[in-house]
Amino acid sequence: MPRRATPILAFLLLLARPALAQWTEQKSSTTARLRGLSVVDGRTAWASGAGGTVLLTTDAGATWTRRPVPESESLDFRDVEAFDARRACVLSIGEGDKSRIYRTADGGATWDLVFTNRDPAGFLDAFAFWGADHGLALGDPVAGRFTILATSDAGRTWTRPPLDGLPPSLPGEGAFAASGTCLTVFGDRHAWFGTGGGGTARVFRSSDRGQTWTVHPTPIRADSPSRGVFSLAFLDPDHGLAVGGDYKEPDRAVGHWAITSDGGRTWRTPDGPGPRGYRSAVTLRKLGAESFALSVGPAGADFSRDGGANWQPFGDLGFHAAALASDGSGWAVGEEGLIGRLEPVDRQGRRDR
Repeated sequence: MPRRATPILAFLLLLARPALAQWTEQKSSTTARLRGLSVVDGRTAWASGAGGTVLLTTDAGATWTRRPVPESESLDFRDVEAFDARRACVLSIGEGDKSRIYRTADGGATWDLVFTNRDPAGFLDAFAFWGADHGLALGDPVAGRFTILATSDAGRTWTRPPLDGLPPSLPGEGAFAASGTCLTVFGDRHAWFGTGGGGTARVFRSSDRGQTWTVHPTPIRADSPSRGVFSLAFLDPDHGLAVGGDYKEPDRAVGHWAITSDGGRTWRTPDGPGPRGYRSAVTLRKLGAESFALSVGPAGADFSRDGGANWQPFGDLGFHAAALASDGSGWAVGEEGLIGRLEPVDRQGRRDR
């Protein structure tokens, strides 16, 4: 009987075989547009989207169960952050009180409304957690500064750090709520968020859990409201990448990605091939000896084995968000309830169940 590869090696073997580098579509039980995704492990993941949609799987996607938030049919849950199969938070976008955060501690059987935006000019975009207790939420600028919320009790309460620790925004600058990944965190205190629409696509960085920030330009284009940094991912406190572009021109592969090796202080676009167009989400993990990145957008997906310096096509199926588990498996979500699964394979090319 052939010896089976480890999950990480098997996933890399899948990428090395173009004929096997495919998504397996799963039944999601919804036709809603899905933009939020949080992968706990190879069997457990949460997804969220329009019409108050929240989904949970605990069997690697064989079944996706609706976990509805009461009276949320008018809400668009653009981000979900999960800690396990029972505890998760979802974030809805929209002006004024449409921007909310809900929390569950019983697998979505019940939900608590833990934050409602009361500022008519406010608009939440994304949130992220350093583990189960500490997290940040990001919103578009109000009165010239981005909105930052912080929690230290697993999302039960949210407070605003002092504004004097946050540089002012540019005219027309904002964040993109395309996949819940314009804000990302690493370790137990590092955080970054990307912007666009203000003439210069910038990355804000913090090393003290969002109390203070510095801001840095990137080479990604931001000369219209539809262009900029849409997603960030970091491998460690120094090495990260940014993807984006113009969501109104999804096939345009110009000024749409960059990498950093100094924690986001400086950014550059490498000379190698990049993603084939606008990408709304990127995920980055150490898999074996490789720094593996996967980026997705409505016009297709791409992958990199060197931390985002060089990219290869990964099919034309379009998604809005993607995430990987530590075992090398993962999911992506998109239009009309689309959910795609990546499975490791063994040395003979069979699915590794």
